Amino acid sequence: MSRGPRAAGAFRDWGTDESGTSVLHVDMDAFFASCELVRRPELRGRPVVVGGRDRGVVLAATYEARAFGVRSAMSMASALRLCPHAVVVPPDHHLYHEVSESVMAILSTVTPLVERVSVDEAFLDVSGARRRLGAPTSIGARLREQVRAEHGITCSVGIARNKFVAKLASTHAKPDGLMLVPADATVRFLRTLPVGALWGVGDKTEAALARWGITTVAELADTDVPSLQAAVGSVTGAHLHDLAWGRDPRPVVPGREERSVGAETTFERDLWDLSAVEQRVLELADRVAVRLRHQGVVARTVAVKVRTSDFRTLTRSRTLPAPTDVAREIYLVARELLAAADLRGLPVRLVGVRGENLQVRSGLAEQMTLEESVDPRQEARREAELALDAVRERFGRSAISLGAARGSRRGSPPPTTVAGSAGIS
Repeated sequence: MSRGPRAAGAFRDWGTDESGTSVLHVDMDAFFASCELVRRPELRGRPVVVGGRDRGVVLAATYEARAFGVRSAMSMASALRLCPHAVVVPPDHHLYHEVSESVMAILSTVTPLVERVSVDEAFLDVSGARRRLGAPTSIGARLREQVRAEHGITCSVGIARNKFVAKLASTHAKPDGLMLVPADATVRFLRTLPVGALWGVGDKTEAALARWGITTVAELADTDVPSLQAAVGSVTGAHLHDLAWGRDPRPVVPGREERSVGAETTFERDLWDLSAVEQRVLELADRVAVRLRHQGVVARTVAVKVRTSDFRTLTRSRTLPAPTDVAREIYLVARELLAAADLRGLPVRLVGVRGENLQVRSGLAEQMTLEESVDPRQEARREAELALDAVRERFGRSAISLGAARGSRRGSPPPTTVAGSAGIS
């Protein structure tokens, strides 16, 4: 998902020499919104925003909506002020995950050197695939055609000698384009860009550089390193100077694992009733557990995020005695973390649950110490949740849901489980 600043003249023909340019950055165009348009073709050409209608944030927006200034991570209220006629579509993360997995599988047919950066972008090193599949531009064009044919969505591809420049190239190729930056054109390309295009340059760093009269990559490249270090710090100054000259030695690292798996929700109205918040925590714990199981990983740490009505955000976490991918275990810890959070008597606006410190589940029993031995009861619960996964896979996620665990805190009776749902106690 590319959001970096672009220069108006940067997207041009920089040459056709593909020698030394074996790194591709593949970035899906307005990914969540594009997935929704495939099943809602009547919305094509209209400004579409994915997210919670009233209280949420923008997760994705079509380019028609972006023309009005709508951007990802913007509050939905702000987005609708900018574009009142936008069509708001609720997110379907299960759909996005399925499409993402399929797209990543397509990339893996080209080369095993695929580094997944997020749900909608990845780096590829195609140096070993050139003899079999041709030049990088041919490979990029083939990938774009295959993604469009199989999923009806588009992606943009940047090709360069390293990851940093390839990502910039894909940004400038958007939407639905391909851009090659030949190795010998790298510095010339970078010198056309604003300084905000460099990785690591946020608003504060950009302002600090501007105080030194540095607003473009060219100006930064022509500034000596000691001056840059004085402006933005020793490590950052040297790093930015390297980037301005196109130096990025990082290799494409295949199979990079997610560091955490999480889910969160913003309520339609601020909630005073903590039992209602706990019910949502249960749903989020379930979503996290399903994703953990799908990825074949377990979480050693559970974290909770709570935002109160004054927009203050609290995070609390706890390391488990043994890692888990069971919703009940995640929920019980998350519920305790929520109860311990000091809300200062304010209602809750947002709540999130996250599994962190992930480990591959396969072979886990062999890695455990005696104290961490698998609890048979937890294994039984896991089997029950796997059965729920199978039902949802066949009939859809709404076909069955988890009920709240028995024994709520403060001695309150457990919430009633809706018909057709399964308890997890």
